[in-house]
Formats: sequence, C-alpha cells, structure tokens
Amino acid sequence: MRWRLPEERPAEPPTGFKIAHPMLSQDGSRAGFTGVSLGGALPYGVLDEARCVYGLRHRAPHRRCDCGFHCVHDRTAAEAMLCTAEHRNAVLLEVSVLGAYLRFELGFRYARQRVRTATVGPCTCGSVAVALADAGWGKPGWRALAASCAGCVRGRPSVSLATFARLGGEGLRVRAGGGAAPSGGDLPEGLGVSELIAEAALLQARLDWFQTQLARLGGC
Repeated sequence: MRWRLPEERPAEPPTGFKIAHPMLSQDGSRAGFTGVSLGGALPYGVLDEARCVYGLRHRAPHRRCDCGFHCVHDRTAAEAMLCTAEHRNAVLLEVSVLGAYLRFELGFRYARQRVRTATVGPCTCGSVAVALADAGWGKPGWRALAASCAGCVRGRPSVSLATFARLGGEGLRVRAGGGAAPSGGDLPEGLGVSELIAEAALLQARLDWFQTQLARLGGC
C-alpha cells in the first residue's frame, strides 16, 4: 500500500521568504538571482521554473531528491541567515510559491516561483544602498552584485535599484532595507532613498570618479 501525502489547493499562492545573491547577465540585459546553498549553481529569473541541480530528468520537486526552489514561512528566519559572514551580501526575497510544492515545518520546496520583492541591505560602509555593484565574483554568463552606496560605487559596473527591477521584469520591486542616510541628506528614518535620488547619487559618484581620473592624468 502506497502512502499518499495530503494535497492542498490554496485559493492564493502561498508566500515565502528566502535569501539570494542578485545577478546581472554578462550583456547587462537581464537581472536574476542565485541561491546561497544547493541552488547556487543555477541562476534563476524573477519568474522561473526549478530544475534538478543534479541533472536528473524528473520534475522538481521530487520526493526522493533535494531539487526545487526552497523558502521558509517566516520572514524573521530568512533575515537571520543574512547575519552569517558568507551571506552578508545576499538580499532578502519575498516570493510567491507556484506550482506543485512540498510543505515542511519551516517552509516549502516547490516547482515554480515569482520573486515579488527584493530588499537590499546597506552598503559595506553602512550607508543606505542606492545601487547594486559588481561583487567581484559570478557564474558563467552572470555577474554577482552587492549593495553599494553612491560613494562606494566608483568605477565598478553597477545598476540602480530601479534599473535592476526593470531588467528583472514581472513586476519585481527592489527597495533599500536599511543603512545610514547619505551625508547632507534629510530623509525620514526607515523610508530609504527614492529612486530619483538614487539615480542622481549614482551619476554623481561616477562623475566624481571620472574627475579624479582626469585630475591624475593632468598631473602626469
């Protein structure tokens, strides 16, 4: 006799939380994410279908495999993972669990997902992030990104939070989740930086960098 697990048919897709590294395609035309553990080998889009990381042909999630997207039920549990040293550059994702899924005590393993919101932490200097800049590593065809303030972007390849959301598509929202306001700013605490200010700060940082380079060349 074969044991059958109970089936759920929710009226609305369940919501889950996870952490991931933001990614930008080599040509700069697409934005996505990559996982921090088992799923780190396969970058995925904002709306995507899980594939078996072991290359097996079965559909994810298979009961006898670890494949499929993973998330937890509780936002606080996902945020706690951002405290570890190896995950400091990851972002917090709020996702819709789509397709077939397996429910566990702490979360889901499932077939398809839509990333609804990505919350970007502060820059490594502690300032609020206005951009996602080259993190110094990546996957074939994909460049990993990390939160950066206007002053720390400098000459690194980068995109504003609004641009990353646009490249991701599917209604993705990207917001700055915390950090100190830029010097001279008078922004309400906890509200982050508006996209217009973010774009202006990013352009100013690039202009300052180019002016520094020109000054060095002029002094040669």
